[in-house]
Amino acid sequence: MSPATPSFEQMPRYVRVRSEPDAAFVEFDFAIGYPDLFVELVLPRSAFASFCTSNRVRHMDAAMAAAVDTDMQKWRYGEGRDQDE
Repeated sequence: MSPATPSFEQMPRYVRVRSEPDAAFVEFDFAIGYPDLFVELVLPRSAFASFCTSNRVRHMDAAMAAAVDTDMQKWRYGEGRDQDE
């Protein structure tokens, strides 16, 4: 491993909450290292808070979430697809 490559433990962790703010369970995407490669998880609110603390997560902002969504659209429909079709 080169000095510029972070170890697994050093890689950033990202969450993107998908559920409503008052929901009993938090539905969220969780990614390590690359925000566009994620798993979908569900936890009770208190467990979600502990999960975020223990993983030192970064919450995705609107710009990062939009970039992930755009990338997903490219994979699903192809880069040249007209959005009005």
